[in-house]
Amino acid sequence: MNKSKVNENQEQVTLVDQEEFKQVIGHFASGVSIITVRNNGVDFGITASAVCSVSVDPPMLLVCVNKNTGTCHAISAAESFTVNIVNDTQKELALKFARANSDKFAGVDFSYGELGNPVLGQTLATLECRVVEEITGGTHSVFLGEVQKANAADGDPLVYYRGKFGKFEKA
Repeated sequence: MNKSKVNENQEQVTLVDQEEFKQVIGHFASGVSIITVRNNGVDFGITASAVCSVSVDPPMLLVCVNKNTGTCHAISAAESFTVNIVNDTQKELALKFARANSDKFAGVDFSYGELGNPVLGQTLATLECRVVEEITGGTHSVFLGEVQKANAADGDPLVYYRGKFGKFEKA
């Protein structure tokens, strides 16, 4: 089913069906990260593939988080977040943080970073960010964050493609 809406110029625009969009966009391979934040003494985290570099000057990235999650509300309030880029041995960790209403940090190796947010152990990379702008995009908040601290380790990323996790194969 296609969805119609009226744009700024009062023209009727037809959008692709949501199920068709999900099926097609699933063909875009992406890295897997876990977005973490601490707000009012509580740790929050969510698995996300919607992370993107925005700028080098200043160092900036964006993350997209569903507005109906506690993590989204915590990022808005704390005005900071950490992107933990997951390596190819951390599929179970990514699945744990993808589940709703669970004690995501139980048994997880982590410490607190410079901005006070959880930094997960043994990840491929971490980026600690301060929110400079929050934009609404449909069901999600898009957070633009300036990178305050970044670290990387050796290893290969966990990849998400067509609804499944996999490994990056070097050509």
